[in-house]
Amino acid sequence: MRHRIAVIGLGMAARPHALALADLAAQGRVEVAAAVSRSDARQAAFAAAFPAFPVTGDLDAVLADPSVTAVLLLTPPDARIDLVRRIASAGKAILLEKPLERTTAAAETVVRTCADAGVPLGVVFQNRWRAGALGLRDLLAAGAIGDVAAVQLAVSWWRPQSYYDEPGRGTLSRDGGGVLLTQAIHALDLMLAFAGPVERVSAVAATTRLHRMETEDFAAAGLIFANGAPGSLVATTAAYPGGPERLTIVGTRATATLVGGALTVDFQDGRREETGGSAGTGGGADPMAFTHEAHRGLIAAFLDALDAGRVPDPNGRAALRVHRLVDAILESGRTGQAVSPEG
Repeated sequence: MRHRIAVIGLGMAARPHALALADLAAQGRVEVAAAVSRSDARQAAFAAAFPAFPVTGDLDAVLADPSVTAVLLLTPPDARIDLVRRIASAGKAILLEKPLERTTAAAETVVRTCADAGVPLGVVFQNRWRAGALGLRDLLAAGAIGDVAAVQLAVSWWRPQSYYDEPGRGTLSRDGGGVLLTQAIHALDLMLAFAGPVERVSAVAATTRLHRMETEDFAAAGLIFANGAPGSLVATTAAYPGGPERLTIVGTRATATLVGGALTVDFQDGRREETGGSAGTGGGADPMAFTHEAHRGLIAAFLDALDAGRVPDPNGRAALRVHRLVDAILESGRTGQAVSPEG
């Protein structure tokens, strides 16, 4: 089915989505009905980069258009909840950039608003569509790795101070958080998707001397998963020069290591399998240093879910699990006590 989609928010995050939509438009899957921004400058810049997509500042007209079936919402977290209410009231399906909102309470309101309006809500966790992540998903589903026995996650990224000097970056009022909610959120989503929920967290969180910012640029935690497996995570934007995130799933039959988009699986019988390539991840000074293929896969899967009448995956409930884990890490870091993400 061919969908007419509106894009709302034309900031830094819009480019990979627009490239993905251009690919899907060429395949006949979508038509971009409008690209919306209140900023004349952003409208002009987007129109210059993507002349095939009509730009506008008239959101009311877009939401009143019955031919628009879905909205790709890419605004910063502080400009989310009111827009979600308006879009949901108009009956449009929503694919929402991460995080859902600045706080877990507000994120829960986003999910509840869409549920009450009966509109599908998908979330932009595009890393699930990297080749390595898809391969790991299939191996876990087939039981090839065995039961999850231990988990390690390392997000060693770099952002220069100039990144945080941009208004609102790394603040509670606009972003809602630091490295966990803004950068490591994708890796946290993958970890929970592959290893299951976390039952207990013991953590530290801090701002290093490399950055002047309101929120944390470093967090480390010991984890106990619901199946009893131990785990660990470290996430930072203070690790110059930065590099791809690394997720290791130790299974009872094999160890799988996902580095960026590349997967290596070492089986206990001596076999090794490798999937995917070493595409950029945005872990260095340029946060947009990655390709748009995963975004294309995510949007295509969202459209497939709409066509089939299925709940999109990942969805709001998956995102709430990440929000609650972030809250638990930060609370444990503040109190020095072990915390359960589910309370």
